[in-house]
Amino acid sequence: MNPAGESESRGEAVTLYDAVGGEPTFRKLVDEFYAGIATDPLLRPMYPEDLGPAADRMRLFLMQYWGGPNTYSAQRGHPRLRMRHAPFRIGGAERDAWLRHMRRAVDSLDLPAATATELWNYLERAAYFMVNAMEDPAVSG
Repeated sequence: MNPAGESESRGEAVTLYDAVGGEPTFRKLVDEFYAGIATDPLLRPMYPEDLGPAADRMRLFLMQYWGGPNTYSAQRGHPRLRMRHAPFRIGGAERDAWLRHMRRAVDSLDLPAATATELWNYLERAAYFMVNAMEDPAVSG
């Protein structure tokens, strides 16, 4: 796979989006992820009451990132992930909770190992990139 999530197959680029089955796979990934968020005591308060719009944005973003339609950018412009997450305190505990739910969601897809690893590596890097608080407020010094 190249950095854009594409592999060469008889001279034609195959995106990860296409290789995993397109929108239905990303819908399942995001639905599984948000099922965990819905009951997470640490992360749930960061989200609005209705998780639907957040789930839609994540699904559209991931689909576009991995080679699907550019609906996310058409609707919302440049992703600006750090800027969009800046209002929220994201420390190690929040990152790890997010990753736990995402790990379960990725595993639920039953993807080929190499594809699952490529997807997971991106998601893990993204989660670490979103951290904006270095100290855990629960730990007193």
